[in-house]
Amino acid sequence: MDEVTISSDLTAGLEPIIQLRSLNIGYGKSLAKDITAEIYTGDRIAIIGPSGVGKTTLLRTIAGLIAPLSGEINNNCSGRGDIGYIPQKLGLVRHSSAKSNVMLGARTRKSRLHLPFLGLGEELNKEVDQLLQKLGISEISDEPVRILSGGQQRRVAIARALIQKPKLIVADEFLGELDADNIDSIIDILETQLSEINATLVMVEHQENIARSLATRIWRIVDNQIIEERVE
Repeated sequence: MDEVTISSDLTAGLEPIIQLRSLNIGYGKSLAKDITAEIYTGDRIAIIGPSGVGKTTLLRTIAGLIAPLSGEINNNCSGRGDIGYIPQKLGLVRHSSAKSNVMLGARTRKSRLHLPFLGLGEELNKEVDQLLQKLGISEISDEPVRILSGGQQRRVAIARALIQKPKLIVADEFLGELDADNIDSIIDILETQLSEINATLVMVEHQENIARSLATRIWRIVDNQIIEERVE
């Protein structure tokens, strides 16, 4: 089958932050192949398709967490904290407080040589508190994650990613198991914060209506290929 190239006239002349070239992804066995695509600053891309077609594998490959079977990724998000990751199970430290979890993300803005006992500093601590306030979780910031509701935990995970001020956030079905009101609220907050830090979002979403409410581009995996659909 011919290579699938995903591009748009709307991005002509812009510098991509991620380039995928003839990518073949999977774990031993190919799940999707011949992917050539570009991701740009400000994109909101949703990867959709039935279970088992490689949505999460593609997401993790873009994030650099797994290597492609073949092909090339040119990644301009290679600096410390440039990529924020929200896994499907959120990856929070359940015995730690909400604020402590967010501070883990904030530490990526410090040097790797920065010793934890030195703290984040007044300015960065202030940013953490402001972000907790914006996400509506400041009142539960000292509570351990394990006792928080699903919606509150997702807000903590979003805050942890946003405080990094990343170029790219990759999120794997992070809105799952929420009611409509919670989903709408979190989408509104996320859109505002992404715009404030000029970040790109690539997400996997099982529910297509949710994907279309947030995404500007849809990548649908069909028959081991990626089909681009632009959201009007």
